[in-house]
Amino acid sequence: MQIKGKVALVLGAVKGIGKGIGIALAHQGAKLVLTRHDWEDDFDSMEKDFLASKADHMIITADLRNIKDIETLALNIEEKYGRLDILINNIERGGWPTVHGEYIEDQWDLEIETTLKAKQWVFTCVFPLLKKARKAVVINISSIAGIVGRSGPAALVFNDGYAAANRGISSLTETWARLGAPHIRVNEIMLGVFDTRHAKGTRGWTQVLTEEEKQSLIDHTLLNRTGTVDDVVKACLFIIKDAPYMTGSILRLDGGYVLAGENIPPMPGGIL
Repeated sequence: MQIKGKVALVLGAVKGIGKGIGIALAHQGAKLVLTRHDWEDDFDSMEKDFLASKADHMIITADLRNIKDIETLALNIEEKYGRLDILINNIERGGWPTVHGEYIEDQWDLEIETTLKAKQWVFTCVFPLLKKARKAVVINISSIAGIVGRSGPAALVFNDGYAAANRGISSLTETWARLGAPHIRVNEIMLGVFDTRHAKGTRGWTQVLTEEEKQSLIDHTLLNRTGTVDDVVKACLFIIKDAPYMTGSILRLDGGYVLAGENIPPMPGGIL
């Protein structure tokens, strides 16, 4: 799919990964619908950066835990553009046992509402707009927390509620790929430990984790580094532009974190 002229909805575009994907799509010539809710200190820089991109865009402040806000968002897209070609389903709370400790009921509910429920209702509300596009692409952004849970070094950054919510996203990805076929491709990018998400640029990384704890996460990653916003942007552009036969797939973008838990021993000499 060529991105120029396409209508793209990017959730959570106020900063970090969402903003990085939005700016990249702007440079590719997309017409953008961008959402924001919290992080009000970053609203001004968001507006200035997207204005500087010169892309056709509108910024909507919405609480995506509230279905009425999501319905209004879909209505705004329909009124302005009449269709939706690209959905970047990027919204989450973030886990962080070292910050939140053990979840109480309200924290658990907030995690599920933000990381999982919002994605479901956004897709449901914009599905008719995706069907109006000749070809459409949905990318769900998730986390390897859905695989590793609160174990190993990841126990510092992935809480139980966060892990459960991310396991659920993969089920939605596969269901939506069936619903959307053959004209709507739905895929998932499952992130490891990324800057602005669970590494550099977050309060937990800069204020809570010790240097030893940070290093334990890096040492557990085959590529010996945390992921960057640019890494996610490149993966998104690949799925949108260069993977027309990919749908229902989960692309694990974790630098080898999941694989690094097991060492490869020397090959035995054998007896023959």
